[in-house]
Amino acid sequence: MRALRWTPEAIRDREAIYDFIEADNPVAALMLDELLEQQAGRLIDHPGLGRPGRVAGTRELVAHPNYLLIYDVKNDLVRMLRVLHAARQWPTPDPSPGNR
Repeated sequence: MRALRWTPEAIRDREAIYDFIEADNPVAALMLDELLEQQAGRLIDHPGLGRPGRVAGTRELVAHPNYLLIYDVKNDLVRMLRVLHAARQWPTPDPSPGNR
């Protein structure tokens, strides 16, 4: 059976989103967090639900019109890598001098 694991980065993303929304609307923050958990859980049985990701080896699931779940699948493990606002630039541009 496939398992789901949230990486520390994805957990931090999720907590930051929750904290930001909770400041104005605690109920909405809880509802969104539950939705993110539910959508991620669907990937256990259906890991191909998301589209191919912009980063090689990843997939992206639109969990809410404003939020993407970035994940990968390795054997029987679905790893939640990031939770990002849909308007956020992903992947982050390479800041090295030759890539500006």
